[in-house]
Amino acid sequence: MADHFPAFELSPVPVPAVDAVAPEVHRGIYGMPMFVTLPTADLGASVDFWMRGLGFIDLFTIPGRMTHLRRWAFQDVLVVPGEQVSVAPAASVSFACVLSQLDEIAAACEELAPGCTTGPRPTPWNTVDLEVITPENTRVVLTAARPLDPDSAEAKNLAAVGIETPRS
Repeated sequence: MADHFPAFELSPVPVPAVDAVAPEVHRGIYGMPMFVTLPTADLGASVDFWMRGLGFIDLFTIPGRMTHLRRWAFQDVLVVPGEQVSVAPAASVSFACVLSQLDEIAAACEELAPGCTTGPRPTPWNTVDLEVITPENTRVVLTAARPLDPDSAEAKNLAAVGIETPRS
């Protein structure tokens, strides 16, 4: 017996579909259940890349100290001055998006920093992922769920671990 239950109403992520529409950028203030803090040697360059390349907004800035970036609800990033690593670490941070956004994000990032993207590419866990290395050497993965056929092998694998695929 699995302890999993459907809780999709908590998430801003739309139901996986080829024509899924991304939610609007969330401008509300809330207690953040999770966020990423990124040290950077060039606060302006990092903030610019995250906004123009990855589609985040400047929710607010404390000049010279921190910029709070956001995309969808619960996609929060704090960019702070500091020493940055010289190479991207093996760990990554992932942000949900929809399939139609991947090529646009890849193009915007490549325009700002040629060679910074890998993909988009399909994964065995039913997503299409775009990897981006940002100016402060953060490994960011934009991940979009693919539609899932409830009768597919992927759906059967999920059901085997207690995750049921919704039927239309």
